[in-house]
Amino acid sequence: MANYPSEPGYRRPRRSNPMPSANRWLPPLDEPARPYRSEPPPPPRSTGARAGQKVTVTRAAAQRSREMGSKMYGLVHRAATADGADKSGLTALTWPVVANFAVDAAMAVALANTLFFAAASGESKGRVALYLLITIAPFAVIAPVIGPALDRIQHGRRVALATSFALRTLLALILIANYDGASGSFPSWVLYPCALAMMVLSKSFSVLRSAVAPRVLPPSIDLVRVNSRLTTFGLLGGTMIGGAVAAAAEWLLGLFELPGALYVIVAVSIAGAVLSMRIPKWVEVTEGEVPTTLSYHGRTGELRRHHDPRRPEPVRQPLGRNTITALWGNCTVKAMVGFLFLYPAFYAKSHDAGGWEQLKILGLIGAAAAVGNFIGNFTAARLELGHPAQVVVRCTTAVMTVALAGAVTGNLVVVAVATLITSGASAIAKASLDASIQDDLPERSRASAFGRSESLLQLAWVAGGAIGVLIYTELSVGFTAISVLLILGLAQTIVSYRGESLIPGLGGNRPVLAEQEGGRPDAAAVRGE
Repeated sequence: MANYPSEPGYRRPRRSNPMPSANRWLPPLDEPARPYRSEPPPPPRSTGARAGQKVTVTRAAAQRSREMGSKMYGLVHRAATADGADKSGLTALTWPVVANFAVDAAMAVALANTLFFAAASGESKGRVALYLLITIAPFAVIAPVIGPALDRIQHGRRVALATSFALRTLLALILIANYDGASGSFPSWVLYPCALAMMVLSKSFSVLRSAVAPRVLPPSIDLVRVNSRLTTFGLLGGTMIGGAVAAAAEWLLGLFELPGALYVIVAVSIAGAVLSMRIPKWVEVTEGEVPTTLSYHGRTGELRRHHDPRRPEPVRQPLGRNTITALWGNCTVKAMVGFLFLYPAFYAKSHDAGGWEQLKILGLIGAAAAVGNFIGNFTAARLELGHPAQVVVRCTTAVMTVALAGAVTGNLVVVAVATLITSGASAIAKASLDASIQDDLPERSRASAFGRSESLLQLAWVAGGAIGVLIYTELSVGFTAISVLLILGLAQTIVSYRGESLIPGLGGNRPVLAEQEGGRPDAAAVRGE
């Protein structure tokens, strides 16, 4: 089965050697780069040391700590500024992304006992319903609102990123003010609205970041590696380190009946707001952008029904066949990711597992997800994604297969393997979607395409998460339910790949490179000829 149909005039762009100036929004970057030193110069020796001052264990440990800190800083600095990222603005975007991951991790730590595990215990259907509302509502808001809003924002994307952090700072302060140290909980009328708003702002940041990333693309690398780099920095610096700091603060300040993780949120979100405003100003330039659309109405020149021929239609860039295929496949995989994020905790709680047993179940699933995500991003950054739609179909097939294996066996080890494969496949499939957007869409439509695709992926995540919350907590039953959804998604992905569709207008019954729709009507149409 050929990945690309033989259409006249279509040639697959080369991605291995991008143009010297692939990002037209960047200022000239032809001045010679400043060399980066491998590590800072060693600090000067003190007078006491030159005079033969006795070296104690404390002084030796302090000196060793300074040396290790300097080397670690140099390593992180080189990674963050590699490939000209410091000049293009990618480094400036990296730190707000890390801050966003850290705020999410700290929020999970802060609300673990009061919200997540309270709902997972299944003691109250009302708690489960409220938790489901907290989970679903942000995506229901983001999908139809944030994506189209991005197309209308002419200036202020940096302010929007900073505002998402500033509002989370305010929400964290409200939670701190209403914290009951004796019981370690919050009033319900404060907890649920604040948690809901926190998730809305977090997902809004993700969508905004996807729209900003093409504007800070360094000339020497492509969007696939840019997004993989941002995700890797976010996971390592935000989720792992930020989550560890939040957990330590929660335990330490918990001794004094204070919500330590919320104080971490306040500090990190303030830093994130400041860092967002340090992103270069050229991300604000939107002149010449053409919004994307998921639907396809035929080739250029066709007018929609009931449209006044005297007025021009809005200009839209439909997604091509391979991009829409990659989007369907990614949404299918993302549903499995959302299911695996929520279902194991509900499974552990509903079976009256002890504390250590719950820790074993969640630790096994969490470790598999983390390892799979890291391997997937590492692999995706080094793959030559010449046929991204084909890669997405294979990733979706692999995820559906392991879901069926979990449904048949109902074994926890099989579920952990399924989590590992799903996390890795999700990272590779997302990189393939990024490659398809970069290769098959004109530059003026890529920012809109990334914003729209991220909105849909978030909505697919919650569809799988909803199944994980509502379905009966037996592994075979839960994985059977999610497998049904995955089979439907895989079927739509495959028929889209073949140039057909189960849903009219939203599948692959379109060219590989769809032509722009709308614009000014021709003179004959206006005259009524």
